[in-house]
This record gives sequence, structure tokens and C-alpha cells, in this order.
Amino acid sequence: MYRHQLSYLTEWLKVKHRKPIVIRGARQVGKSTLVRLLSEQCGFDLIELNFERNPELASFFKSHDPHKITQLISLQTGKTIQPGHTLLFLDEIQGSAEAIVALRYFYEEFPELHILCAGSLLEFTLSQAGFSMPVGRIEYLHLGPMTFAEFLLAVGEKALADFIAHYQIFEEIPKPIHEKLMDIVKIYFVTGGMPESIKAYAEDNTFKTSEKVKQSILSTYRDDFGKYASITKHDLIRKVFNKIPTLIGNKFKYSHISSENKPACIATALNQLCLARVAWKVHHTSANGVPLGAEQNDRFFKVLFLDIGLVSTSLGLNYLNLMEVDELNFVNNGSLTEQFIGQHLLYAQMPYEEPNLYYWAREKKSSSAELDYVISYGQQIIPIEVKAGKTGQMKSLHLFLKEKQRHLGVRFNSAPPSQMDTTTKLPDGSSVDFRFLSLPLYLVGQLSRLSTKQ
Repeated sequence: MYRHQLSYLTEWLKVKHRKPIVIRGARQVGKSTLVRLLSEQCGFDLIELNFERNPELASFFKSHDPHKITQLISLQTGKTIQPGHTLLFLDEIQGSAEAIVALRYFYEEFPELHILCAGSLLEFTLSQAGFSMPVGRIEYLHLGPMTFAEFLLAVGEKALADFIAHYQIFEEIPKPIHEKLMDIVKIYFVTGGMPESIKAYAEDNTFKTSEKVKQSILSTYRDDFGKYASITKHDLIRKVFNKIPTLIGNKFKYSHISSENKPACIATALNQLCLARVAWKVHHTSANGVPLGAEQNDRFFKVLFLDIGLVSTSLGLNYLNLMEVDELNFVNNGSLTEQFIGQHLLYAQMPYEEPNLYYWAREKKSSSAELDYVISYGQQIIPIEVKAGKTGQMKSLHLFLKEKQRHLGVRFNSAPPSQMDTTTKLPDGSSVDFRFLSLPLYLVGQLSRLSTKQ
């Protein structure tokens, strides 16, 4: 299955003095598969070490001498390591602190060897006191679930994927094409973006095997709790894990998790899940300028789950639930749509950028407002409203544009795309002039391209 990060890694292969890349992401998002696809596509011999499956291999890296290390690997695997022809893949690298430290010396003394690493619980190793990554000697690639565009390719809809990739905002999308894409969005809501789930659906065109895969993935995450929390804290982490899918789209309140546990304990449990990249915090920002994180308020945040398909499974939703309604906002109060947009925006930056996402809210008795998401492209700050149906008031968007003196507002919904310059009157009698870009859900991956062509 194709991943867009392949193009980035293909260019990395050509760099003369490249740094080892560490692929970071939750379990089951396809980190190992991405490396194998790269090896096949570019004709490199792949040598793979897995420190979780074979922890004894960590002893090879104690010397920190890249040439001695590669000799030992060759003896162990029976394969010759040839710079420029061999791709060395260190999987589950969080299982070997020695291997992580050795990456520095590979960069400094053996840069001609292509090295890729992956770690699903790497964040816990990084958070340990006294441990630090070889700063400046490696780079990261952040990998999340497969996008909707990648899903289209995986299920044989290449023509639709190409159509989306080249769509221009003033082109009219024929109604049958629009409706077909929206129907496929509903399928993605159920299968989600986990590669194994998509593969299962693509192979038999039913949801039964896909659902079985998702249940297995959720069980795998629960089994991982023991790797980053004591047994006494398992129950609380499990409680937070099970509750998050029901809280998407709402400001996170510790009382919604449990009235019996202290907020500090719930916060710790949530942070553990975020370290495992199973959950993501969407922080509040005042959004007066970039970077948006400069005005991040850690006290207020919303939470997203890793993947919309896993959310659907956790909530007991299936494809029939979605087909029975005309508008997706009737399904779980629209939170699935907010999850769909959110998980795409999280990974909308360059692969080496840390995923982050923000929202904006103003709480006043006479003029409260909340925007689902706020993002930035360069110096441009873009407010985003998510409306699962075709209609919906845009009061918060208008207030934000007026208050922050911004001139582009974006809405995602189920209607065909449109763009117009407009003027809107506000409740206080003032008005705001802005460009309004309305996009259907299936164009979320094209937001950067379409919003910057103003």
C-alpha cells in the first residue's frame, strides 16, 4: 500500500551526508511496512533487526564503533552490508538505548550507510531521566494512520485520488462524483486509517475482517499498558483509554473520566496515552500570531484518538449506522467528523515536523465562541469550522476573523466545494470582510494547496 512519506524517504536516500531517520508513531500505523516498501521500490537490500523480538542484538551496539557493529550484524544475518545498496532497519529501537546512542556515530563516521529506525513506544525511552537523543545527528519522521487519499489508492480508486490531487477550487464537481466520494468517506469512517484494517477491507470488500483487525489493535494497545505503567495504574489508564472516544469535540474535563480519581492521576494517565501516541491533545491557543504554540494554554484542551476507525469500533458504530442518515452530524453529534478532520490536520505538516493541533475559544456571557481548529501556514493563520452536515451557523468563525483581523475562513462539511469573498454582519452591528473557503470532507488533504492559492 502506498504511503505519501515514500516520496520524502526516496529523496532522503539520495542525500550524500544523510542523517539516520527515526520513524515515530503508534503501534500498527505501518512504520515497518513503510521501510519495506521503500526497500522494494528503490531496490535496496533490507537488513532488519527487531530489538523487541530479539533484545540480545542490543549487545552489538555497545562499542559505538559503526564498522564493528556492521561486521557483527553481517555475521549474525549472513548478509553483506554494502553502503549505497543496503538499507539497515533498526525496528523497535526503544528496546536498545545503546543502538539509539550509536546513531550519532553512524552519522559522524559512516554516513554513507542508509539507516532507518522505528519505535512505537520510543517516547517513554526519551522521557527517562538522564537519557537524551543524539541531537543534530538524527532526524525524525512522524507517521500516523493512512489518509483518505491513501485509502482511495488502497481500495483501487486511483482515478478519484488523482482527481482530488489536481482539483482546482473553481471547478464544478459533478453530483455523482461528489456523492460517490462522500459515500467512500463513510466507509473510511468505519475502516479508519490503520493499514491492516484497510488491507482487510480491500481484500474482501466487507467490514467483518476489518472490524476483527481493529478489535485486535485495540487489544494490543491495552496490552501495552503494562509497558509504561504499574499494575495499580492499569485500571485508570484503561478507563481513560475507553472514555476518550466519547469525549472527542468537547473540552476535556477530568470529572468526565472519573469522580473517584484525583485530576492529577487522570492527567498522568492521559499523558501516558499521549506518549504512546494513542491519544492527542488539541491545545487552546489565543492565536494572535505564529507560532500558535507560543500562546498555548495547557489548562484547556480537547482530545483526539489515534484513528477514526478505532473510534467507531470503540463506540460500537458500523457502516449501517452511517448509511441510515443523510448527514454525518447526526452520528455521535458530529464528533466522528471532527476526529476525521483532526487526524488529517495533525499530520498535514512536513513529515519531520512534530504533529500538533490547536483550537480557539472565547468564553464570555454575552459572546462566547469556539472554533474547532486553528492552523497556520507560514504567517497565515487559518480558522477552521467542522460541520458534518451541509448547513450550520458560522458565528464563531466570524468573531475570530473580526477579532484577529484575519481574512480567510475555512469550513469542512458534506456540501460540494465553493469559495467566495463575502461580508458578514456581527451581533454588535459591525461587519467583517473575508474570503470563505468551504470544502467537502474528502478534500481535507488538499487544504494547504487550496487555501494558499488566493
